[in-house]
Amino acid sequence: MAYSVRIDRLLKAAKAATGDRISVSSAGRTFEGMLMPQTGAGDPDKIVIKLDSGYNIGVSADEVRKLVQAKRAVAPAAPARFDPAKPAIAIISTGGTITSKIDYNTGGVTSLTKPEELLSSMPDLAKFVNVRSISMPFNIMSESMNHEHWQLLARECAKELNRKDVRGVIVTHGTDTLHFTSAALSFFLRNLGKPVVVTGSQRSSDRGSSDAAMNLLCSAITAAANMAEVGICMHGSVSDNYCSFTRGTRVRKMHTSRRDAFKPINETALAKVWPNGEIERTNPAVRVRDDSKAVELDDRFEPNIAMLQTYPGSDPTLIDHLINKGCRGFVVQATGLGQVPSKTRSWLPHIKRAVDSGVPVFLAAETIFGRLNCSVYSEGRAVLEAGAVPLEDMLAETAYVKLGWVLGHTKDMAEIRKMMLTNYAGEITERSTGEGYLE
Repeated sequence: MAYSVRIDRLLKAAKAATGDRISVSSAGRTFEGMLMPQTGAGDPDKIVIKLDSGYNIGVSADEVRKLVQAKRAVAPAAPARFDPAKPAIAIISTGGTITSKIDYNTGGVTSLTKPEELLSSMPDLAKFVNVRSISMPFNIMSESMNHEHWQLLARECAKELNRKDVRGVIVTHGTDTLHFTSAALSFFLRNLGKPVVVTGSQRSSDRGSSDAAMNLLCSAITAAANMAEVGICMHGSVSDNYCSFTRGTRVRKMHTSRRDAFKPINETALAKVWPNGEIERTNPAVRVRDDSKAVELDDRFEPNIAMLQTYPGSDPTLIDHLINKGCRGFVVQATGLGQVPSKTRSWLPHIKRAVDSGVPVFLAAETIFGRLNCSVYSEGRAVLEAGAVPLEDMLAETAYVKLGWVLGHTKDMAEIRKMMLTNYAGEITERSTGEGYLE
């Protein structure tokens, strides 16, 4: 898709073409950088410029006061290589725009495959890390992922983490199911001594408001830091000031499009990370790096599980139907402190039938934040009597992933209950403090 007629006239007058270095004056400010193509993802009436920092900005045709072609036709060449003296990290890409480049002739986006290619779009990376490798075990939209993709990612992470020269790993990923993958890696990678940083971008790299460059830069800083956690590193606010690094079992996408969509649930973020390299730990319960540890891969998983939500008029016979289809366990999102419909279309007999037949049923909070306590109301106590097990303050998505992981290890009902209520990766806290609520 081409720029608008107004933008096209401005560019022709300046004799500027896509890929050229231009200077644009607007409302008392001047921006200089590489002219990007208009690919259809943004407003055709805005000039998109890639600054030397790697960030893109968009300037509306109404705001352009002066546009000239700079003396140099293209942006200055980036360093040819990363500095081998910097901390070495590995990037594992699943596709998406965060590790991609734009073909200035076609406007198309292609994936980066060599570490050096990152420097042309994100030169600040070289200040903090040495990107040792970029691998892409698969390329898929995150909503189409399943447990097999999580297992493959965990294997790739374990391989890189167990290299002595690698300080940490970044996993780039689509944002829609980022929190499912971070939870899976949290359970699959045991005895972790180095950070695994999962990141993505809410805005594509050809948009002026793209968060890709800063998210990747802060993730690289985190991957080399003195921590040993699986977590998500994304914008901590709508501005380009800092990113939040949040525990992989305690994070959820809370907005469809905001750049700070990922929020910690029932605890504070582990750290704030600034693009200048500064890190502020905001949670004392952070495991410290231990490079002597060899990570253990434990990716056994039972995929025949389901996550169900109760709501007014919900049909509990879905439990029976799914069991007949081979379902081995359920996470039910209960209302309030842990209730399910019990008067009309009651879920209670169906839950009891499932548990009696050896199919476990666990409860998570439909409210997202907060802690279950089924002993407060008689309806909640009835759920306990039916055999359902409340999962304290565990996130429903994390509970779903954990249930598949637990069932991959045992089919014994007592052991399943014990494992589900055991805190393996920070997914359960002993008591609720209110910290992290809409942080």
